[in-house]
Amino acid sequence: GVKKELDLSPVELKKDMEEVNAWVYKGINNGVYKCGFAKSQEAYSEAFGELFEALDKCETILAKNRYICGKKLTMSDIRLFVTIIRFDEVYAVYFKTNGKLIREYPNILGWTRELYQIPAIAKSVDMAQIKQHYYTSHPNYNLYGVVPLGPSGMKSSKGDVMAIFKKPHGRDTI
Repeated sequence: GVKKELDLSPVELKKDMEEVNAWVYKGINNGVYKCGFAKSQEAYSEAFGELFEALDKCETILAKNRYICGKKLTMSDIRLFVTIIRFDEVYAVYFKTNGKLIREYPNILGWTRELYQIPAIAKSVDMAQIKQHYYTSHPNYNLYGVVPLGPSGMKSSKGDVMAIFKKPHGRDTI
């Protein structure tokens, strides 16, 4: 059969994508870094509030829409996914973004599962490498380079931290 090429930047969604990209970048993609590298409690608290406000906005949108810009998978979903997939395993601990885990947002979790179950996306996620990178790249933050095993409930570093994303996503009807 003929493979249909995936258009992640549909012209008809350009304006919506630009709007989503702006608040997702400010509140989430960069928001986790603003929390993690805050140099004062005030800066951290402000970034923390903005981050969870943006995550709540995502949760609300994804309760009604299958994807962040509506019915089609777009580059905006991919841009959001790269932060969300790292959130519980890295950012919640390392960048102190522990207000709520992604697994506590049912719609974001379902959306993350759906994207992760796309073979090309799953192939691009190496959580062991991601964690190794973050927990050993900033020696001032993690003097001994210890990589945490949780919060996915792993008993050892050999556990399948991605199992939560392999469960049915249940978003086919949205």
